[in-house]
Amino acid sequence: MHRLTKINAENPEPAAIADAAELIRSGRLVAFPTETVYGLGADALNEPAVRRIFAAKGRPTTNPLIVHLASIDMAQEVVATWPDSADRLAARFWPGPLTLVLPKHPCVPDKVTAGGPTVAVRMPAHPVARALIQAAGTPVAAPSANRSSALSPTTAQHVIASLGDAVDLVLDAGPCPGGIESTVLDLTADPPQILRPGLITADQIRDVIGAVVVDRSPGEPSRSPGLLPRHYAPRTPLELAPGDGSIRVRELAETGVRVAWLTWDHVPPVAGVEVVSMPRDPNAYAARLYAELHRLDAANLDRIIVAEPPDEPAWLAIRDRLRRAASN
Repeated sequence: MHRLTKINAENPEPAAIADAAELIRSGRLVAFPTETVYGLGADALNEPAVRRIFAAKGRPTTNPLIVHLASIDMAQEVVATWPDSADRLAARFWPGPLTLVLPKHPCVPDKVTAGGPTVAVRMPAHPVARALIQAAGTPVAAPSANRSSALSPTTAQHVIASLGDAVDLVLDAGPCPGGIESTVLDLTADPPQILRPGLITADQIRDVIGAVVVDRSPGEPSRSPGLLPRHYAPRTPLELAPGDGSIRVRELAETGVRVAWLTWDHVPPVAGVEVVSMPRDPNAYAARLYAELHRLDAANLDRIIVAEPPDEPAWLAIRDRLRRAASN
């Protein structure tokens, strides 16, 4: 049976952190907030604990986990090499939503890396996440705290609705500010490859280390989570529509389909349609996206229509999430 503990997002209470850290050390599962989404955490060096993550999520064993760290020293303990490029990126973006893929140290169980030779690592910026990892004294493997391929959670309530009693403790610090998952950058490739776009853009990375490419092939074994064709998906079928989406929305509404519509700015109401006006700033859009999709998914609708975001670099991560959510 899960427990839920309210915790201060900026100044987490030491007793709550100590309780959660003891659960991590004892091989249990703790859901906690990061600056991106809520993670489902376990001791990354404890293989039975890591297996509990996969069982709780119904996660394919071919889908690796990200290892979360409280310091660069802790990162260097789980990787076989730490190149100069990792040093420069960590100095610029850590703590923050950038995950680095590097050769793994033998101490990391193969279960964490889907049997591959690399490990994905990051230092989260959320005070609760960092305090928990520091108190646990061990790297924490933590995918998003939801059933596999489903919408990522940005609130504790999303976690409980998805995982229920499969998680031992949920630390509730309110909504996650970032809203979508970290950028994943493979530093074992030449030039480095962005495997999953996220809140840190390719241009920001290029400013630090030079040439970077966006890789759309998952590879075997997969070096990153978030590469399955269908991912981040609500239960309600989701479609991307060109323009503001109005043509597709009216087409469906006229046939009696119960529709939700994520679009831009303020549009005229459409009878029987739940209209959500989304911001035109990509960071503000990302922060709201999953929360709105969770809300609409609970509304017993037939279809969610999303106006296709701009085909611009700043929108790459959002387009990636929506494309996977719309995949059959």
